[in-house]
Amino acid sequence: MLNTEPNIASPDDFYEALLAIHQDLTPEQARAVDARLILLLSNHIGDMAVLRQAMARAREGIVPAGRDATIAVRA
Repeated sequence: MLNTEPNIASPDDFYEALLAIHQDLTPEQARAVDARLILLLSNHIGDMAVLRQAMARAREGIVPAGRDATIAVRA
């Protein structure tokens, strides 16, 4: 089961560290770091059901490019 409740002991420190790993990177490099981080954390989680829940939750409410948000069908 995906835990969506606050669970980071020091969220401000986490956010600061997350910003720091992107410092002095181009947008392309930052996307590469994000992709690597996602894969590392996904491997750590290891549970495909939880990963699918997280992917669905991350995509929730995001309308594909070029589509009018007012007519988008939400499942």
